[in-house]
Amino acid sequence: QVQLVESGGGLVEPGGSLTLSCAASTRNFNSYGIGWFRQAPGSEREFVTVIGRSGDITYYGESVEGRFTVSRDNANNMVYLQMNNLKPEDTAVYYCAADSGPISSLHSQYDYWGQGTQVTVSS
Repeated sequence: QVQLVESGGGLVEPGGSLTLSCAASTRNFNSYGIGWFRQAPGSEREFVTVIGRSGDITYYGESVEGRFTVSRDNANNMVYLQMNNLKPEDTAVYYCAADSGPISSLHSQYDYWGQGTQVTVSS
């Protein structure tokens, strides 16, 4: 069982930055790949990024490539999402999720989800 808690969301102006955090409660944190997804009202859940168990493998969605950076701290069961040059279209609820299988961009593959944190990009 893995419990995930996201934090760090908020209101930011276009071009600004935010860092989201995902805290995991599990004894075997380094057994899970961690993905970030987002969902805007009326939209499908969208893949943002995933980081492998040791942090050496990362993949990004096309819409965030070059602006967002994911990292993890296995000693403290944390994953971070640094978001730069934010755009209004980045507005969504952001979720972190854990998957014990091969890393994936498919939300259906993930076993455990956090409750989400709202990010709003607006002037």
